[in-house]
Amino acid sequence: MLYGSITPGMDPSRFGFIVGKNVGNAVVRNLVKRRLRNAAAKSLTRNPHGLDIVVRALPASAAAGWPELSTDLEKGLSSVLRRLTARDDAATEGEGQ
Repeated sequence: MLYGSITPGMDPSRFGFIVGKNVGNAVVRNLVKRRLRNAAAKSLTRNPHGLDIVVRALPASAAAGWPELSTDLEKGLSSVLRRLTARDDAATEGEGQ
C-alpha cells in the first residue's frame, strides 16, 4: 500500500517505510525493508524530485521475493503518480475559473 504527495519546488523525492510486526519477526521485517529500500532507490532515478512516498508493507510481502516486491512497488508508484497528477491537474483547472 502506497501513500504519496507532491512537494513544491526541487526538493528531492523521499521514501518512508512502514513494516509492522504483522509482517513477521525482526529478521523478516528488516529483509522486507532492505528490499523495498533498494527498489525505491532504483525508482528515484525516474522520479528524482518533488515526491514524498510512504510504503506500508502488508503481511504478504514477507513471502514475496525480490522481483515480486520490486514489480509491486513500481505498479503502486505508477498508480500513485497517476492519482497525484490527476488531482494536481484538477486543482489547477479549479484555480483558473
